[in-house]
Amino acid sequence: MSKSVEYVRGRIHDVVAKPLSKFLDERGWLAEMYRNDELPEGFEPVMSYISMTRPGVARGPHEHLQQTDYFCFIGPGNFKVYLWDGREDSPTYGVKQFIFCGIDSPMAVIVPPGVVHAYKNVSSENGIVFNAPDRLYAGEGKKEPVDEVRHEELADSPFVLE
Repeated sequence: MSKSVEYVRGRIHDVVAKPLSKFLDERGWLAEMYRNDELPEGFEPVMSYISMTRPGVARGPHEHLQQTDYFCFIGPGNFKVYLWDGREDSPTYGVKQFIFCGIDSPMAVIVPPGVVHAYKNVSSENGIVFNAPDRLYAGEGKKEPVDEVRHEELADSPFVLE
């Protein structure tokens, strides 16, 4: 980031937060996490992974220069997602946004490149997150630099988790 920005609350352009539906029956439930006919034009996931985050623990803040993330928060656990628009050419440059999601509010959250993001498990149980980004981690064969700018340990960072 080339200059200091004071972030204000609002909704960030190009970030998509889409409620996910759970379909229940006697066996349990099923949720469609993504369908290619419902993805934003030009977005094509190329890999997926799941992660477990312990209660009270955060991942991030960090950003990607080229990668778009497609997070799904369906439970167990609930999360607070933190977003800051650091894209100087964006109509919402300087905006910060918070989204609460997880077991109580299943949600897919699409985070474009240049939007700094983090999420924190705000529940008392382990939380599971699914991600289907549009770039391979460390590139083809894991032979390229990782597309990630980490802000977790920067002094005077504007990206503070509450």
